[in-house]
Amino acid sequence: MERNHLQRRAAYMRETLFDQGYLDEQFIQLEDLQDDANPNFVEEVVKLFYTDSARFIRNIELALDNSTHHDFEKLDDIMHQFKGSSSSIGAEKVKRECTQFQEYCKAGNLEGCKRTFQQVKQENATLKRKLESYFQLKRQAS
Repeated sequence: MERNHLQRRAAYMRETLFDQGYLDEQFIQLEDLQDDANPNFVEEVVKLFYTDSARFIRNIELALDNSTHHDFEKLDDIMHQFKGSSSSIGAEKVKRECTQFQEYCKAGNLEGCKRTFQQVKQENATLKRKLESYFQLKRQAS
């Protein structure tokens, strides 16, 4: 009985992540790759994403903190990598903010980059919390 309840809660939580625009169809494609041989595949891929995203965020912070010269091309390149990584797990809101950041880079708009970077970090942290809760609930339900 408890297990069924946890499974329903996990399914609802997953559905909510899609309904609220946090995840897109790429996440479903990742889930399709998960099987009995790799039962934690999606969670492992997401953990790798968050390891990479921490590095991307640090690199962007360093580039933005350079008060003498802002290399918009470098910022755009780093964010392009972050966006690609976000895309690979279906992190829709993160990807959208990355795209906005890149637009500000192309325009040479430092304030826009800084403001949007805060949004990137916020969406990334929010999704991380939500996915951690989802994976924890999924583990409890199995």
